[in-house]
Amino acid sequence: MPMPPPGAPSAPGAPGSPGTAGPAGRAGSPASGRPSRRRRYLWLAAGTAVSLFAVHGNWDIPLAAWVYAVFLLRFTRTGGAAAGTAWMVGVASLGLAFWFWQADVFSPPMLLLAAALALIEAVPFVLDRLAAPRLARRGALAASLVFPAATAATEFLTASLSPLGTIYGVLGGTQHGNLPLIQIASVTGVYGVSFLVAWFAAVAAHAWETGWGAPRTRRLVVVYTAVLALVLSFGGARLGFAPPSSPTVRVAGVTLAEETWDTRVSAAFTEFDSLEAIVAADRGRVREVFAPIHDELLRATEREARAGARLVVWSESAAHTREEDKGALLEQVAAVAREHRVYVQIGVSVYIHEKPYMRNQTVLVTPEGETAWTYDKAHPIPVLEPYDAGSGETPVADTPFGRLATAICYDVDFPQTLRQAGAQGAGIVLLPSNEWEGIRKLHAERALFRAVEGGFSLVRPVNRGQSTAVDHQGRTIATTDYFDTGEQAMVAEVPTAGVTTVYSRVGDLFSWLCLAGLLVLLALAARSRARRHGG
Repeated sequence: MPMPPPGAPSAPGAPGSPGTAGPAGRAGSPASGRPSRRRRYLWLAAGTAVSLFAVHGNWDIPLAAWVYAVFLLRFTRTGGAAAGTAWMVGVASLGLAFWFWQADVFSPPMLLLAAALALIEAVPFVLDRLAAPRLARRGALAASLVFPAATAATEFLTASLSPLGTIYGVLGGTQHGNLPLIQIASVTGVYGVSFLVAWFAAVAAHAWETGWGAPRTRRLVVVYTAVLALVLSFGGARLGFAPPSSPTVRVAGVTLAEETWDTRVSAAFTEFDSLEAIVAADRGRVREVFAPIHDELLRATEREARAGARLVVWSESAAHTREEDKGALLEQVAAVAREHRVYVQIGVSVYIHEKPYMRNQTVLVTPEGETAWTYDKAHPIPVLEPYDAGSGETPVADTPFGRLATAICYDVDFPQTLRQAGAQGAGIVLLPSNEWEGIRKLHAERALFRAVEGGFSLVRPVNRGQSTAVDHQGRTIATTDYFDTGEQAMVAEVPTAGVTTVYSRVGDLFSWLCLAGLLVLLALAARSRARRHGG
């Protein structure tokens, strides 16, 4: 093609021309012209396939989280908005089905939840398709920020307003193994990691559309690279210059043996086929059924105390008692605590005589035999745990080895709940849990972000799952797997002091800024469209 004379406008599809960031025939057509239908659907297929290993469960591949959205953005930006929306909802629905299958939680009520989640997951792609091409006239940087801002904002709102929290669909959670990168969570929360991963996809998609040699593209790549380098430098400095330096305390996490669960616990819930049946049954029979379970837990507690543990933590709902017998159970625990001068936190299901017939609690017993706190689970799992939630106020207790705090299992998927522990200066947070094989790896990996955000060590004894202890930088101190370990106890030397983090003080300020920034970007895009049509 002959070169245009000096001063003539660039060809519509030429690199660096005003129309280089959107669908062909409109403002922002790709530098190479309109892609073929076959090529576009190859991008869609590639993005969909990679997405299954990006944010959808136990088979996450960290690199896939950076790559999959590049293909999907390429697809949505080169087609109509309505069709792109429909396809992204379909991609999200497939991913959700894949996640439910891996996690072994597929049920009719979950299908309704999946439908709502699929629409939410499509939002960042839809907003990028509608706004980025129009913002490209103002500059590549503004256009590139729509997708990451929308990703962080929708993740934050979903975690804050839905019953799922952060257990599903948080892009940053896939980077749990990249310690330098995830240190930024101590400032922004996990959503800051999501922003960086999503921003990479937007930058890469823009470079693919316009050509890597375009001046605006080069500037955008330099800006993103500089920000990422700054974040990694911060993380490296935090890891290198501020590692845990406080004294440690020996902590033992006690869970029931797999044989006990398969025989005694399963038999108990076969005999008492509902919570109401437990409170309606003969009181002596209920004590008789659960006594061997309590005996095993008490023996394990004594064993670990004699071995040097100063804090013993039972897994979630390890013990079971009717409300009128709870005092007797606590006195048994107190006797062990007094004899061995050890703190013991029990996880206990307390069966009550009015609906919903159960409370899911932890109780911390001191070496004096006193009760330091009683905490009710703040976030029961939707559908699976039909009982009332606790207040969500995180208790703390000062001990000779630092300040303790607690939560229970699914509470860890709600950053606002665990952030209270960091804000109150907790050095160690106890998180007894009870899970199932389908989420054991996923939940352990996601939980460590709360430790980085709050600046505390996290101890998770998990029945039917992967027990972990991590420090405030996300480093694993100890781990055991219920399904692979014969002796059901995790022992760890845990740092006693936490650190103050920006996130524990300002909370989700970064996420709110992403939401505000997104609204500004959408307003600018709408204004640009109005001006264009008005002209």
